[in-house]
Amino acid sequence: MLEIRPNCEHCNKDLPNTSTEAMICTFECTYCKTCAIEIFENVCPNCSGNFVERPIRPSKYKEKYPASKKRIFKPKDLEIAKLNTEKHKNTHPNKR
Repeated sequence: MLEIRPNCEHCNKDLPNTSTEAMICTFECTYCKTCAIEIFENVCPNCSGNFVERPIRPSKYKEKYPASKKRIFKPKDLEIAKLNTEKHKNTHPNKR
């Protein structure tokens, strides 16, 4: 079950359950589209995986399976992240 984290890990932008701007990697690192695509170029700065759009949990399940309220805010060192991006961005995710 996805946690549905409430914010971008890099810029701290709010990403509620209904957000269409939320992107996640396989470990559910959560970023806004701007950070995931424009800054990190579809390479997760934590695991080097790719990003996909996070699904929206249907409202009928929000009470039984609420979205996480725990904010994870760990801005990345952009110089280090750029090295990671350059190393992996031209490699298909299944070969990283």
